[in-house]
Amino acid sequence: MKKTILSIISVMISALAFAQPPGFKMPEMPQPDFADLNYAGDDLEGHKLDIYLPKDGKDKHKLIVVIYGSAWFSNNFKNAAYMSLGKPLNDAGFAVATINHRSSGDAKYPAQINDVKGAIRYLRANADKFGLDTSFVGITGFSSGGHLSAMAGVTNGMKERTVGTTTIDIEGNVGGNTDQSSSVDAVVDWFGPVDMARMENCETVKGADSPEAALIGGAPADNMEMIALISPITYVSETTAPTLVIHGTSDSVVPFCQSDNFSDELAKAGKLDRLIQVEGGEHGPVTFNATTFKSMVDFFSEQAGK
Repeated sequence: MKKTILSIISVMISALAFAQPPGFKMPEMPQPDFADLNYAGDDLEGHKLDIYLPKDGKDKHKLIVVIYGSAWFSNNFKNAAYMSLGKPLNDAGFAVATINHRSSGDAKYPAQINDVKGAIRYLRANADKFGLDTSFVGITGFSSGGHLSAMAGVTNGMKERTVGTTTIDIEGNVGGNTDQSSSVDAVVDWFGPVDMARMENCETVKGADSPEAALIGGAPADNMEMIALISPITYVSETTAPTLVIHGTSDSVVPFCQSDNFSDELAKAGKLDRLIQVEGGEHGPVTFNATTFKSMVDFFSEQAGK
């Protein structure tokens, strides 16, 4: 399962090159301005981040956090986050922070959202050192990174959440900096799984061998309270950040209904910018294209007042 998912991600990144005009050459991976910063103050690979600053001579830049997809199986895929989504944002004048997080093999949920929030607090606490203007912090990611980005957006200001008899610590204290906010101002969710109760044929949970089972440490059908707690659709409210959702209609990994249903809930709360439905779009290929990248950049620019 893990090898299969990671091979899908490799295909997604390769698809960026095939979507370009004839003669296009895939750019080399640039060096971050700040590399392998450990936002938790430990020695875990899953707690490192990179920062890329625009080369425009400005002292400070508004920030976008970018999260890779890996079905939560990887703790070190931040380079893929930059090459897929970070570069167009960097080119548009945003500072980009690509973050690792602990994998489902390292720790069970909510460790992953605790890591995301810890990274955001770290970036705010060290904004002057890194040339960041954290008056605006956006977040985006693809696949499981879309899930974590959406989760960050729907849990602004939330410390914990209870469903039935199960309570989870949403905020956590990874890296400390608890005097800083982990809230985000805008979200772009690229085909993230957001309603784990309807991942199988848009109707029910997947089985005990699914990525979400690995994330929670048990069969989804036996842990429905936890399934609700790992699903961003559960949390949509008036405090949710404005959200743009992008998904391909031919996605065979995360069904399109995930984004369709999530968008309905966001719209009810007045938090949906729009749902971009890419006809024939797959889990990366076709869905990643010049038009959708521009839509992401335009959305963040508008939200940031650029």
